[in-house]
Amino acid sequence: MPTTKTSTKSLRVLNSTDANFEELWLDLSRRASPHDPSTQTKPVLRKIESVREKGDEALFDALRKVCEHIPNKLELSPQEWDSGCEAVDSSDRAALGKAAMRIREFHRKRIPGSWEVREEGGAFMGQRVRPLSSVGIFSASDVPLDPSDIIMYATPASAVEVPEISLAAAPDSSGMIRPEILMAARLAGVHRIFKMTGAESVAAFALGTMTVPQAEKLIGPGGSEIEIAKSALLGEAGILTNPLPRELCIVADKTSTPAWVATDLLAHAQTNERAHGLLVTHCKTLPARVQSQLASQLKGLSGARKLKQRLAAQFAVVVTRSLAESLQWVDRYAPEHLAACVAKPDEVVRTVQNAGTILMGHYTPSAVGDVMAGPGGVLPSGGTSRYDSPLCVEDFLKKTHFVQFEASKLRELGHDAIRLAELDGFTARGASVELRLKRIRRARREREVAREAEL
Repeated sequence: MPTTKTSTKSLRVLNSTDANFEELWLDLSRRASPHDPSTQTKPVLRKIESVREKGDEALFDALRKVCEHIPNKLELSPQEWDSGCEAVDSSDRAALGKAAMRIREFHRKRIPGSWEVREEGGAFMGQRVRPLSSVGIFSASDVPLDPSDIIMYATPASAVEVPEISLAAAPDSSGMIRPEILMAARLAGVHRIFKMTGAESVAAFALGTMTVPQAEKLIGPGGSEIEIAKSALLGEAGILTNPLPRELCIVADKTSTPAWVATDLLAHAQTNERAHGLLVTHCKTLPARVQSQLASQLKGLSGARKLKQRLAAQFAVVVTRSLAESLQWVDRYAPEHLAACVAKPDEVVRTVQNAGTILMGHYTPSAVGDVMAGPGGVLPSGGTSRYDSPLCVEDFLKKTHFVQFEASKLRELGHDAIRLAELDGFTARGASVELRLKRIRRARREREVAREAEL
């Protein structure tokens, strides 16, 4: 793929006026994973079957591979949980608490309610909305949950009062769980914590063991191993799944600050090895200035070599002719995160239809937009924002519709129901209505005869 030569070569640069741009854009939009999951399928399936057959013993076997000191129990005790929370710095506790509070308040504004209606003529119908009875939050050994992740995943479930929210947390080599994880879990409304991780944790929540409760719905991040496990276990439990990489798209104009754009790209590149990023701008001088800032900021940064390789392989700049054209390409890209680093971010919100979340203006980096602001950062990625939505309270609710017809209402609508059944080719369905209509007509005739007899 052609690239623009720069002193840093951190990012490839594409121009929308290039003759082969459409071909390059399609390649860019694929967001290919750096790993081939096909080689992991059999090992993951063996892990799942091990949990199915051996239960808790399989989970302890998995812990032996990562822990020098194996915990006596899979479930974290209340005493260990309390002790871990007490070890958290008060400032960290306050920051986590504020994030959990803001996310909970944001999602409480969106909780749908039950409703019912009575129609004239004898019809009664409506909808009952109830929380799921249990939710399991898991993580991968290669993509461990951070404290902020736990708040984003668990708080919407807590907001609708799911009665049992369980968390799988990876212990360290000594068998302990990071205190900040425990504090985030408590603030987010988690009820139980289990020392497990990886495909085994997905299987344990989906299938249930002697210790780990089976969950109605599972959610959590992960790499290809986790995605294989999700696919294999879908149906055993509801699984919120998004197998695609995380991504940040920045649309920028001349009012953007190159240093800020560069640090936002670097911050996203640090999230995980599957992170993808895109800068779309009509400002011709911005790409070179951002490249320069990237080179400067990479110096002295931990893991700079890997970050530079990730930027070169999975990040890019697209130069357009105007802001309007930039927004057209952004809409086609349908990003998980869209940072509107422009003078009028309202215009971006009005124009772009496909984005998980839009971070408006120069002072809204994802560091605040994902956690501290309130909406949360569990978003549809890989272009799925064209038809999918961010994690919300509806994901932890189930709806039941109900309907009741009196005889008078069936008499009013029954013949139309029979016609529709015949159109669909289901004669028995039509007969189920006709038999009831015959009873209604017979009862009506009997009433008429009785009235005539009285006269």
